[in-house]
Amino acid sequence: MDPIVAEARAWLRGHLAGQIIFDGDVRPIRIVVAPDGRLVASVMVAMLRATEVVLALPDEGEDSMQLMVTMEELDEHSPDGIHADRWRIHHGEPPDVRWGVMTIDAGRFKGWFLDGEGLDLRNPLADGEGAACAAINREIAPQVQAAAVAEARRRGRPPADWGLESPRVVGIDPEGIDVRGSYGILRIAVDPPLRSPADAAAALRRLAGS
Repeated sequence: MDPIVAEARAWLRGHLAGQIIFDGDVRPIRIVVAPDGRLVASVMVAMLRATEVVLALPDEGEDSMQLMVTMEELDEHSPDGIHADRWRIHHGEPPDVRWGVMTIDAGRFKGWFLDGEGLDLRNPLADGEGAACAAINREIAPQVQAAAVAEARRRGRPPADWGLESPRVVGIDPEGIDVRGSYGILRIAVDPPLRSPADAAAALRRLAGS
């Protein structure tokens, strides 16, 4: 994989909160990556009707990522409604009653232009992800907390920034693990990549030093 694409993928998965720019308006937004690689968010009707939509992750700063996306309405009562449930598992109660699903058309990251098709976020571990998350949270909660605290300190930030008293694993993909704290999602990157959802438990034990 191209190093810039790999870095961009890691950045996107590590920044699930940012800003959405639509028809001249700017609002905060939180997203999740669906198993098929599309982005999902709780949205306003005006966002769904906008002719141009851009995501800035985490903001509009020079070092941030800008994604041009095509947004469609997501019917919560359709089979794709599971993506809304995924959002709730990551972020809690949604701010709006509508849901949008976004396909990445193109992006800009650290001066590089990225093609949407090249920024492939599909998750090959999706089939066993839910069961693995549940087992990890049930069986090795202390190691999850220790690994999350270690990651926060590695970044030079206090664990309280995320609220890591009782963190829970909410997402697993080959490149990392999403941990939900009281105040947001902490992304824990893993190396080597995970080959199966079950590998996440061993990775967390290793990162926790146990």
